[in-house]
Amino acid sequence: MTPQLQQAIRLLQLSTLDLQQEIQENLEANPMLEAVDDFSQDDIEIPSQNSQKTTDKADTEVNDFENATDDTQLNEDWNENIPAEQASDSSWEDSYPSATPGSTSSGGSDYDQMEFEAPDHSNDTLTDHLQWQLNLTPMSDLDRLIAEPLIDGIDPDGYLRVSIEDVLGCLELDRLNLTAEELPEAEEVEAVLRLIQHFDPPGVGARDLRECLLIQLDQLPIPSESRLRYSQARQLVNQHLALLGSRDFKQLLRRMKLKEDELLEIIAIIQSLNPRPGSLIDYGDPEYVIPDVTVKKEQGAWTVNLNNGAMPKIRINSDYADLVKRADNSTDNLYLKNHLQEARWFIKSLQSRNETLLKVSCKIVEHQQDFLEYGEEAMKPLVLAEIAEAVEMHESTISRVTTQKFMHTPRGIFELKYFFSSHVSTVTGGECSSIAIRAIIKKLVAAEIPTKPLSDSKIAALLEEQGVQVARRTIAKYREALQIPPSNERKRLV
Repeated sequence: MTPQLQQAIRLLQLSTLDLQQEIQENLEANPMLEAVDDFSQDDIEIPSQNSQKTTDKADTEVNDFENATDDTQLNEDWNENIPAEQASDSSWEDSYPSATPGSTSSGGSDYDQMEFEAPDHSNDTLTDHLQWQLNLTPMSDLDRLIAEPLIDGIDPDGYLRVSIEDVLGCLELDRLNLTAEELPEAEEVEAVLRLIQHFDPPGVGARDLRECLLIQLDQLPIPSESRLRYSQARQLVNQHLALLGSRDFKQLLRRMKLKEDELLEIIAIIQSLNPRPGSLIDYGDPEYVIPDVTVKKEQGAWTVNLNNGAMPKIRINSDYADLVKRADNSTDNLYLKNHLQEARWFIKSLQSRNETLLKVSCKIVEHQQDFLEYGEEAMKPLVLAEIAEAVEMHESTISRVTTQKFMHTPRGIFELKYFFSSHVSTVTGGECSSIAIRAIIKKLVAAEIPTKPLSDSKIAALLEEQGVQVARRTIAKYREALQIPPSNERKRLV
C-alpha cells in the first residue's frame, strides 16, 4: 500500500474525537493547512450521496452557536462602564476594579496563589473521598496510622477487602517511633474501622452485604411512626438475608410472623438501601460521544446528513501555496512542495472518509427504516457483507467505517455496528433479528405478573406462538445480555 492509502485507511477507522485531534496535529505541523471559521468554496465539500434523500449540509445549529458572539454588544457594555470625568490624581485601580484574583488597590497581588476555577472533584476516586474526610477528622496519630491502610483496603464498591490481621501486619510503626511490643491490638483497629464506617457514603467500609445494609439502616433518619418497621428490617437483614435473596417469602412470613403487607413495607425499606455504596462516588472518567451522522425524517423521507459541525474546517493556505515555484529546486521550495502535497493528500483522505461514511450510513438507514419508524422490535437482520456488496467495498472497509462511528436518530444515538445483528429463523421461513428478539423478551418480562414471572421455557413458547423459533438456552443468553435476572429472582409478593 502507498503511504497515501495507508493514511486514508487510518483516518477511516478514527472516531470523531480522535479525528479532531489528528486534524489539529496536522494544522500545527503543516504550514500549508489552515483552519477556517466560515464555510467557503475552498473548504472540504462532500459530494451529494443519495439513498432515500441524502444531503450534506452542515449542522445549522452548530454553526449558529459558533457565530453567536455579538462583539457590538460587548463594546457597548464596555463603553457604558467608562467614567465621563476622572480626577487628575486618580489611578486605574480607583476607577476600575481589578480583574485579577487577589489583587489590591496598591498593586499587590496573590495571583500566583489563586486559581481561576474552583477545583474539580468530579474525577475523585472513592479512596480520595475517604482520605479527604480522614484529614478533616480529629484523631490521634496512631489511629490515623491505622486508618490509612483500612482506606486503601476498600474497593470501588465500598467494601473492605483486607482483614484486620493484614492491617496490623502492614502498619508502619517506625513513622511514630513505635516498637513491635507497642503494636496496637485488633480491638483498636476495629474501633478505627467503625469510625470510617460513619464516613460518606453510608455503608462504606463494610465487610459483607449484611454489614453494609445494617450500617445504612443505623444511619437513616427514622420517622417515629415507622420505628417498628425499621427495627424489623434490621432483624430481617441480620438474621434472614439469605431467605430474602432466594425470594423465599413464605419462610420469611412464617419466621418473622408477619403479614404480606407488613413484609412488603419492610422489603421496600431494604430496597431503598444501596448494596454498592462506593458507586455513588467512583464515577470514573466520563465518555463523550459526538455523532458522525444525523438522521431526520423530512417530507416523508429519511435524510442522512454528515455532522460537519463536529469537524474543524480546513483548506490550503493560498498565500503559502503561491510561494511554491515549480522550477526552483532550492531547499525552501522543496520544503513547501512536500508540505503542499501532504496537505492535498490529507484533505483528499478526509473527503474519502466522509464520502464512505455517508454512503455506508445511507445504506444502513435504507435497510433499517422499520427500526426508525417502529423501534427495536422491527429491526432487521444485517451483516457487513450485505452493506459491502451494496456500496461495492470490502467487508474490512465496512468494519472500519462502522467502528466508533455514531448515528444520531430520533430514537437515540447508536454506534453504526448496533444496526448489524445475527438472525433467527421464523416458522414461515423468514428471518428475525437478534436485537428484535431481545426487545420482545424485554417487553414480555415488563408485562409479566410479578407473583408468577415467566421462565425461559415459557418465553420461548410465547415467541414460538409469534412465529419465532428460539431455544431456551438462547433465551437465557439474551436475557443475561439484557441484565434481566432469572425468574426465581424476579418473583415478587404482589
